[in-house]
Amino acid sequence: MRESLLQIVTKMQDKKVMLIGDMIADVYLEGRISRISREAPVLILEHTAENVVPGGAANAVHNTATLGGKVYAVGIVGNDFSGQELTRILGSKGVVTAGFIPDDSRPTITKTRVMAGGQATVRQQVVRIDRENKAELSPEIEQQMIDYIQRLIPQMDAVVLSDYGGVTVTQTVLKAAIEACHRHGKPSIVDSRYKVMAYKGITLVKQNESEAAAAVGLKELDTQSLLDAGKSILSDLQAEAVLITQGPDGMTLFEKTGKVTHIPVTNVSEVYDVTGAGDTVVAAMILAVAAGAAYEEAACLANFAAGIVVRKPGTATATPKELRDVVGGHYEAR
Repeated sequence: MRESLLQIVTKMQDKKVMLIGDMIADVYLEGRISRISREAPVLILEHTAENVVPGGAANAVHNTATLGGKVYAVGIVGNDFSGQELTRILGSKGVVTAGFIPDDSRPTITKTRVMAGGQATVRQQVVRIDRENKAELSPEIEQQMIDYIQRLIPQMDAVVLSDYGGVTVTQTVLKAAIEACHRHGKPSIVDSRYKVMAYKGITLVKQNESEAAAAVGLKELDTQSLLDAGKSILSDLQAEAVLITQGPDGMTLFEKTGKVTHIPVTNVSEVYDVTGAGDTVVAAMILAVAAGAAYEEAACLANFAAGIVVRKPGTATATPKELRDVVGGHYEAR
């Protein structure tokens, strides 16, 4: 399989992927601990830096672009600094951001983390402040997004729906996207935190264990209920394949043919940080499928890609070179 996977990584490059979802700005406010305030029992931090990192669907965009895809991002941004920074950062990675629909009635979804540290202290998060308007999209904004999606999908190689529970991927939007994919023969994948069962007709489904359990009305999954959940989601959504990620236990692929494949992690001993790894799985999976990979091959590459990013702190990405190196190294070591 080694040579086949390496060829797929090459074919993944420059595949056009439309990624629709909740674009989130992760803001990190860095401060050096100065003293305890006299106003209240809280730390006073001397501001040292402020960084904006793509989060939510924007992290999936970033991952897909870093793996070599030509990404067309579609989502809602506010007329604010966070939205401008997301647009700038992703644009600098070659992402087409013409599908970012500005909505003056709401801020860009922003998660601000205040990070404190000092010479003799470990850097840690003190508080997180979330900023989001959860009111429904206006019909005009929603239609702008749908018009862009329907106009561009014929040019795409694949489509991703990255639903973090925000207001972006409405029922109307997801239905229009899935129908357009069917009409033009484009593979699609969904990663939805709370409402995956709304995505009937999607090609591929990615869920983690807790999301899959919730989708079928369970609190958690054991060996048998995992199998039942995967098959149930596959059948109910009329999908071609369902991939359930299981953290240190790897991932399990369910295919429409009835085949079930368990894929173990490549090196659990080196896990550092699982933040954002699910977005890496989605990015690698859809790029591989767009490149002509079989679902099992795509899932294996997604597993290798996830193994790369969990060894890095924070919301990290994997490059084609890193993916080639880890695939080659894995099979040489066997």
